[in-house]
Amino acid sequence: MAVAPAPPLPAANARRPQTGPPLLAPVLAFCALTVAYVVVNRATPHPDASGADVLRYAAEHGTAIKLGAFLLFSSAVPLALCAAVLYRRLRALGITAPGSAITLVGGVLASAALTMSALFTWTGGRLPADAPAPLARALADLSFLSGGPGYAVTYALLAAGVSVTGLLAGLLPKAASWAGLVIAAAGMLSSLTLLADGFAYLLPVVRFGGALWLLCVAALLPRTRRRTPNGREPGPVSA
Repeated sequence: MAVAPAPPLPAANARRPQTGPPLLAPVLAFCALTVAYVVVNRATPHPDASGADVLRYAAEHGTAIKLGAFLLFSSAVPLALCAAVLYRRLRALGITAPGSAITLVGGVLASAALTMSALFTWTGGRLPADAPAPLARALADLSFLSGGPGYAVTYALLAAGVSVTGLLAGLLPKAASWAGLVIAAAGMLSSLTLLADGFAYLLPVVRFGGALWLLCVAALLPRTRRRTPNGREPGPVSA
């Protein structure tokens, strides 16, 4: 008895992988909330300020501190969404190298760092006037470390994952890829802030330069890859 041939695969299996939601929306939200946070907290005492100065600022600007903490906490949400969409977009573009996973891990960790910084900031803004000055200084340090070097180093992973992948696979213009690698290097070097205050100038480079770079990536990263000359889709990129 002849065996009937296997039925053809459903057409749904032949469809291109979904690239995920638009990337520009969460990136714009992240950039807007970041700028708003910096504007609200522009007068925050520097890391070298005394605990008494921090406590005095908290007593006089409690509302601004809480608003800044809210904006910082809110900015962590679209950043996590950006990491998820970037990961899905890279996978849909055929990237099987670790760069896509590094992008996701870096974005999630950077979002967690902003969340921790916001929570420490909010807690510091609720200190009573008679609170111990060392406690105020400790909370301010935790907020700075998580939102400063902690954020910069983890964001560097996101920038490196996208930039190396974009450079090797030709998904981004070389200028955008190299700019991302510069931001990633600045983020990694900012960890030296824990040893010397002179490296703190790298933190705004990552915070603002990284936001502008992410905005460019959202506009330039394709949703699909170009077909090869023979009309076929390019194969997965694993190196």
